[in-house]
Order: sequence, then structure tokens, then C-alpha cells
Amino acid sequence: MIPDDEFIHALPKVELHLHIEGSLEPEQMFAFARRNKIDIPFESVQEVRAAYDFGNLQDFLDIYYQGMAVLQTEADFYDLTWAYLEKVAGQNVMHAEIFFDPQGHTARGVAFETVLDGITRALKDGEARHGVTSRLIMCFLRHLSEEDAFRTLEQALPYKDRISGVGLDSSEKGHPPSKFERVFARAREEGFKVVAHAGEEGPPEYVVEALDILKVDRLDHGNRSLEDSALTRRLVDDGMALTVCPLSNLKLCGVKDMGEHPLKRMLELGLRATINSDDPAYFGGYMNENMRAVVDAAGIDAQDLVALSRNAVDASFALAARKREMHIKIDEVVSHRTGK
Repeated sequence: MIPDDEFIHALPKVELHLHIEGSLEPEQMFAFARRNKIDIPFESVQEVRAAYDFGNLQDFLDIYYQGMAVLQTEADFYDLTWAYLEKVAGQNVMHAEIFFDPQGHTARGVAFETVLDGITRALKDGEARHGVTSRLIMCFLRHLSEEDAFRTLEQALPYKDRISGVGLDSSEKGHPPSKFERVFARAREEGFKVVAHAGEEGPPEYVVEALDILKVDRLDHGNRSLEDSALTRRLVDDGMALTVCPLSNLKLCGVKDMGEHPLKRMLELGLRATINSDDPAYFGGYMNENMRAVVDAAGIDAQDLVALSRNAVDASFALAARKREMHIKIDEVVSHRTGK
């Protein structure tokens, strides 16, 4: 069955790959810049959107870090996170696992606690007012040193009750996961869940390093794993979840056309793929839009969407009871839709 917009909207969803700084819409960029009296190199919202034409990951990161400069206060981080939660609650997202990049803020003189307090206060309100449960994952910027990552980890240790995991993002090429072996070992010792971006622009060998050296609980992106049949089989056998981001892959030229996206093949091979929005303000869509895109062009049907959603529930770091609740909600929608 080809799912229509009503089914896509109604399907309960879990998002596992979302950079909160990447949900900064152009309108918010201008609002925060005015509030904080910061000059930005754009004259209008339209000019910002026109700049969102990327040839690769680094093109995106250049403007991503530029936009981040408008985030200065706890209120900014609260408002940013709250806007995301309101948006996805309206798309029937039940649970979100959110990345944040503290090094991108502390390097500008914004205190770690300012960032964390704003985000986590919004997450708490999101659960109370919209029923969206969440987990927060602190990412290390891989273009920086492991020593810098260690300093950030030390800053996070007093807040383990609010930070569930650590991740690895930013420029992939030339920065293999092995660069961060010691800091990830320490993070695991401290009880953090571990994820890492690998196999987006980097080669399949980076995925192997994420598995063997960082010992990840979940793999972010991982598309290039398909270039190595033995690695693909290993991911299937291990039940390793992949947080796939279709519109991101298209916008960053990982795929040239959505019809070439490997998501359908991933499911056919037995990979535990999930669907996510990555940096939705920059890449043109949140969860519903990503689902619509792969339905329209990549051969994904209703059964596939349900499988993707169930995979995301199972791969989440939510408590077991919450996972059962989310599976029940998916069952209810499927039952209503099919009459079974």
C-alpha cells in the first residue's frame, strides 16, 4: 500500500538523529540575532534559504557554525528546543533523541550550563505539555582534538542525570573514529550510551572503527556500509541500528536523486534502518517530510514506514515500559488503517 499524507501524519514516530542546532530556522536566526544584537551576513530570510545550497558536508558545516553564533542565552536554547518539540509533536513524534554540540558554544564563551539548562528545561516541558519523551546526547566535534573532547566530557560528568549518551559529529573526512578511542572508552566507563556518525562521507572502514574501537550502541548514517558486503552482513547479524537521514543525504549530495536512496535496499537486506531528519531547518524537512520524500521517490510503502518506526522504537534509549507504550500506539494506527 502506498501511504497517503493522512497515514504518514498519523503514524507514531521516533526520531533518533536530530541536531538541535540544525533545527534553527532562518526566522529564528534573525529573531535571536536581533535579541542578542549580533550582526549576521544575511539581509533577509530569503537570502538565508538561498544559501542552503550545499555541495558537500563541509559546505553545510560552514554555514551551520555561522548560524550557531546567534545562540547566546539560556532563553535562546530553550526557545530553539521548544520550537522543535512543538513542530514534531504536531507530526506525531512520540520520542526524540537530540544531539547538541557544546564545543560549538563553549568556544564562543557560552557556558556549558547555559546550553544544557535551556535545552533540558524545554525537554522537560515538552514531555509535560506534549507527551514527547526524550533523551539528550552530547556530541564531540571530530575536527577538534581528543583532548578538547576530554575537557567537554569532564564538564558533562556532573550532569549525567540529564545527558544520556555521547556521540561524534562534524567533518568526517580525515577524522576517523579511532581518533577518539580513549575519550569514548572513558564515556562508556561513566555509563553513557555511545553513538557516532560514520559512513556518511567517510569510508566503510570508519564504520568498522565505530563498531570495534568506539563500541557504539547505534550507528548514525552508515549508508556507505553497503559498499562492503561483509560489513553489511555483520550489521544485520548484530542487529545494529542505523539512523538514516534521507533529505540530508540528498541535500549534501550523498545521493544525487532520492530515487537512488538506499533505504529500501537496507530494509530488504535486513538492516535495522530508521528514518530521521538530521538538520531539518537546513535540509528541507522534519519527520513527515522525510517520510513523504522516500515514499514518493525511493519505493518505500506503508509496511516499510511501519517497520522503520518500529525499528526506531527498539533502537531508542527509552525505558522498556515507554517502548511498549510506543509499540502499542503504532499497533493502534496500523489496526485502524488496515482493519486488522
